[in-house]
Amino acid sequence: MINKEHFEEFIQQASKMIPDDLSRFKKDIETNLRTTLSASLSKMELVNREEFDIQTALLQRTRAKLDSLQKKLSELENQLQKTDPEK
Repeated sequence: MINKEHFEEFIQQASKMIPDDLSRFKKDIETNLRTTLSASLSKMELVNREEFDIQTALLQRTRAKLDSLQKKLSELENQLQKTDPEK
C-alpha cells in the first residue's frame, strides 16, 4: 500500500527537526510518530496504484457500455415514436 522507503524517509526527516534539547526522547518520538502514521494511514483505506488503475479501466469500460446502451435506447424510443405518433 504505502512505500516503506518513503515512510521511513519521512520519519527520518521528522526526527531531524527534533530540537537538540529533546534528543534524548528521539527514539520515543520516532516510535510514536511511526505508530501514529501507521494507524492513520490504515484508517484511510488507501489502495495501491495497480488497484486504482484496474478500477479506472473497469469504470471506463462500464461507462462505454452505458453510453452505448443509452444510444440504443434513444434509437428505440425514436423508432417507437415514428411507428406510434400518438404516444
